[in-house]
Amino acid sequence: MHHYRQALLRMRQGDSDRDIAAARVMGRPKAAQWRHIAQAQGWLDPALPLPDDEAIAAVLQEPRRASSTVSTLEGHRERLSAWVEQGVSGTAIHAALRRQHGWVGSYSSVRRLVADIRSQLPPETTCRLDFEPGDAAQVDFGAGPTLIHPDGQPRRSWAFVMTLASSSHQYVEFVWDQTVATWLGCHRRAFEWFAGVPRRVIIDNAKCAITRACAQDPTVQRAYAECAEGYRFKIDPCPPHDPQKKGIVESGVKYLKGNFLPLREFRDLADLNAQARAWVMDEAGVRCHGTTRRTPLALFALEAPLLQDLPSQAPDLGTWHRVSVHRDCHVQFERVLYSAPFTLVGKTLWLRATDAAVALFEDYRHVATHPRGLRPGQRVSVREHLPPEAQAFFGRDRAWCAAQAERIGPSCVALIEQLLSDHVLERLRAAQGVLGLLKPYGRERLEAACTRALAHDSPHYRTVKTILATGADQRCDAPVTTPAGYGRTRFTRPAHELFADLIPTPQPDLLH
Repeated sequence: MHHYRQALLRMRQGDSDRDIAAARVMGRPKAAQWRHIAQAQGWLDPALPLPDDEAIAAVLQEPRRASSTVSTLEGHRERLSAWVEQGVSGTAIHAALRRQHGWVGSYSSVRRLVADIRSQLPPETTCRLDFEPGDAAQVDFGAGPTLIHPDGQPRRSWAFVMTLASSSHQYVEFVWDQTVATWLGCHRRAFEWFAGVPRRVIIDNAKCAITRACAQDPTVQRAYAECAEGYRFKIDPCPPHDPQKKGIVESGVKYLKGNFLPLREFRDLADLNAQARAWVMDEAGVRCHGTTRRTPLALFALEAPLLQDLPSQAPDLGTWHRVSVHRDCHVQFERVLYSAPFTLVGKTLWLRATDAAVALFEDYRHVATHPRGLRPGQRVSVREHLPPEAQAFFGRDRAWCAAQAERIGPSCVALIEQLLSDHVLERLRAAQGVLGLLKPYGRERLEAACTRALAHDSPHYRTVKTILATGADQRCDAPVTTPAGYGRTRFTRPAHELFADLIPTPQPDLLH
């Protein structure tokens, strides 16, 4: 447009087409054509003001040629426009036309009409977000290499990436899963890596962080909310289906996959993380960043003092789970059983698990706390959680029986020892039954009954109970006296007398 205005100005000054061409404003044929148009518009009169650019452009604009061909899909233009606005791909539109409307045209026709529809739509616009130092960090997961899991099977690893939005310095850790416990642990180690906490953490809507995705009122996972409260940062989830809101970490994950993972070998997960930390500090941290045009570590040196301080005591991060109290007064978590009060059998509780302990809550009322189980199938129990009859049974063990017998007397001790020392039959209940007779009969009668049972060589619960029930322990039976005549029987003899006649008598030596 500048050349047309310059040519018009020279024509008003009396320059010929040759002069305009010599000044390299435009060629002679084009100058002659432009002179003809300007003269028709009356723009060569020096007394009139020069036309503006819009008027010149309107004159120079060539009329659009009408297309000589009409698309066979012109009758479906309105339907295709609605599909394009919904983001449906061209291949899906082509398949839907063939399936629903019996259209037999080629995909090229669909592609041309879709391109024409998209050219008439308003262009998509965006706005780049700027962050102050220490204001925000962005977090995302990315797929990592396949390694051999400790269980011996190959398994996909995942890269946890936290990038400071201002300096683009990042923390990278490869993990086996995306559970809530892993998510919280990665946050803890990332904050310790940066030696500070940003004021906001921008995330997507992963289930380990957001239980209900919503642009206006998202629901935060309970354990993650406790983590944010402990480290004093705010959770800023992106709206659903809008990952551009955390484009900094998205680019960081892409850079990690394209620059770090290719052409490297990893022995195991520990070796992978060691190489990743070295790569962050020696390569990624000292590169010239494509957006900031500065090295991330240099910018991080300015951002680090503006991060929030780490808490003096690290928060006790735990995960929350819903568990049911079974008939045996235990709940199950990760194949370990933990006891709960028997009054809660059949109810659903909240279980909060940390690395060292497991706590049970009924709504917000604390119920019990147990040390964390170490092996599958382990039963972590508190005796007070069991029903009263079960507490009584398990509380009366062998040591309790022995202690109670000593309080009663030596005969009771001897009888209880014989009951518990049986090598064939477990007689703990019998011993408990004998000691249970103390309450209705008293110590003296029970000791006497045990003495009588031992005298008759019958150390049994039924014997002791029968003696007490019949009052035999209270009878003073006189000892049986044997008459003097029966001191030695008349028809019995010792063996040496019985066989005395059969022993030969030694004869004297006749030679002497």
